[in-house]
Amino acid sequence: MSDARFEDGAEVPLRLKAETAEDLAVLAALVQDAILSSADIHYDRKARRLGLLLNRFRWEDRVSAEAQGRPFERVRALLLISDVLAVQLSGVTPGAGGTVLSLLDLGWAPGEDGSGRLTLTLAGDGAIAAEVECLNLALRDVTRPYVAPSRKAPQHPE
Repeated sequence: MSDARFEDGAEVPLRLKAETAEDLAVLAALVQDAILSSADIHYDRKARRLGLLLNRFRWEDRVSAEAQGRPFERVRALLLISDVLAVQLSGVTPGAGGTVLSLLDLGWAPGEDGSGRLTLTLAGDGAIAAEVECLNLALRDVTRPYVAPSRKAPQHPE
């Protein structure tokens, strides 16, 4: 089955950059409920980059999907954090048999000089903390959207 939204080029893959706390709040909303494998966490100390390959729910399409009666979608996306000085993992072992993790939130604790600590909170008391020179994140979809197996949006208690 074809997807007309891509055939006419009307919809392009999501590409966002976060350099401020406000930008980070938008990015955090888009990656909420993303799932990833511990094998998809890569820290390149020499390049000072932390990359995570996520399977994220397309929150930006939720209203449109509901209005059109389409099933909800997910997409594979790359979250790239640059200018990383150090990474600390809590409750996570990278590459450990591909353990499935659920991303709950992104948090920012700025330092006095523009540096700070970026924390990725995971379900089950896990966390990835990155000491960064500055806030510099990029989120980019790397596959076409696909129907979420549940065909539903994640639910959150109000």
